[in-house]
Amino acid sequence: MHWQTTRFQIDLTRPQVMGIVNITPDSFSDGGLHASTAAAVRHCETLLEQGADILDIGGESTRPGSPAVSLEEELARVLPLVRLAVGLKVPLSIDTYKPEVMRAALDLGADIINDIWALRQPGAASVVAGHSACGVCLMHMHRDPQTMQASPMEGDVVPQVLSFLKHRAVDLIALGVEKARIVLDCGIGFGKTVEQNFALLASQPLLSDAGYPWLAGWSRKSPLGAITELPVTARMVPSVAAALLSVERGARIVRVHDVRETVAALRVWQAARVFSSPSLPPHAETFQTETQKP
Repeated sequence: MHWQTTRFQIDLTRPQVMGIVNITPDSFSDGGLHASTAAAVRHCETLLEQGADILDIGGESTRPGSPAVSLEEELARVLPLVRLAVGLKVPLSIDTYKPEVMRAALDLGADIINDIWALRQPGAASVVAGHSACGVCLMHMHRDPQTMQASPMEGDVVPQVLSFLKHRAVDLIALGVEKARIVLDCGIGFGKTVEQNFALLASQPLLSDAGYPWLAGWSRKSPLGAITELPVTARMVPSVAAALLSVERGARIVRVHDVRETVAALRVWQAARVFSSPSLPPHAETFQTETQKP
C-alpha cells in the first residue's frame, strides 16, 4: 500500500510519522513558537532529524473557537516556508481549507493537501482534482472550528464519520482523483465528545477496513487532557500512547508534535511485531530492516 503524492509514493506498509509545523501565533499547543519563516525552517529540520517522514505545514489555527485567518495572511505565512521546505526533499503537506492556498502551495511543489473541511469549501475539490498527482487527506469535522465544540455530534459517531468520509472520497474519485491519492482522518477533537473520540479510537479497525488508509491526529488534544487531567504542555506521554494504539488498530499515518518520542515508541512496537512473527527469524538483520528508515 502506498500514498501517491506530488513527488513521492509514500510507503504505508510502515507507519508514517507526520511532524506538525504550525506557523501561527495562536495554535492550541505551540502557537507562536515557529511563527517566523526562519524559526519554522529550523523546526522542520529538527523534526526531520528526529525521524519525521512527512512535514505538515499550517498557517491557521483550527482549535475550537479559533477565529478565521484572512487569505492574505495565510498566504503570507505559508508560502515563504513552502518555498524553502521543498528543498528538504521530504513530502510536504499543507494544512489548509482555502483553495487559493492549496493552489499556490501545489504550484511551489507541495505534495499533500490536508483539509479539515474535506474539500467542502467552494473550489477546493477542483484544485485537487485539477492536479495530476497530489495526495489529499480528507478529515471529518462537525460544524466549524468556531462552533464545533459548543454543540458536538449526537448519537453513534462511528457510522456517521465513516459514511461521511467514504462519500467524500467517492465524490473525489468521480472527479478523476485516483484512489491511491486519498487518505482519511476521523477528526479527533473536531466536534466530538470525549467519549465519541475514544469510540473512534476503539473502532479504528472497522474504519481501517473501509478501503482507504487512515491518518490519526491525537497529539496533545483535549480528549487526552480530559482523561489524564494534564495540561497541554504535559501531554506527550498520552499522545504517544494514543498514536501507538491508533497504529496498532490500523492507522497508517500519525500526525504528531512529539516526533522523537513517537518514532522511538513505534520502533519498539515494530520490534515486537518482528520477533513475534512465526515467519520471520528473530535476528538483528530482520529487526533493522523493519525498524530503520531506508
